[in-house]
Amino acid sequence: MHSDNTSAKVRLDKWLWAARFYKTRSLSAEEIDKGRVRLNGQLAKPSRDVKPGDVLELRIGPVVRTVVVRALSGVRGPAPVAALLYEETAESIDLRAAAAEQRRLAPEPAQSLSQGRPTKRDRRDLDQLSDGKARGEWNARWSASLDE
Repeated sequence: MHSDNTSAKVRLDKWLWAARFYKTRSLSAEEIDKGRVRLNGQLAKPSRDVKPGDVLELRIGPVVRTVVVRALSGVRGPAPVAALLYEETAESIDLRAAAAEQRRLAPEPAQSLSQGRPTKRDRRDLDQLSDGKARGEWNARWSASLDE
């Protein structure tokens, strides 16, 4: 881990990877390019240098995290060491907790379904209805042609 001196420079994508926000450096660069990462309130490029005191807003899925850069590192280390590179703001922690509680209380999406997949017979019936033919008419037409 680098010290807090001003001569040390670390790219934004490399720092996000070292701080374990993203699994790979290319994934962190991709997320930055998509505009899901803001540095000091502005969109940034992956090559932008990060310095201690910078404020980062990260959108990872539905969750938005606001963190303050505390230290610089260009190498990915263990999670406890990576956690020392940043400090999450109190309001960000509160928002994440509220969002997690909201997701926990939300109804299970599968519960809204009254029945599952249609059976083979159901699909045949649906196909015949969409063709404008009832099951009896279909069989009657073919049997009538055989009797002639």
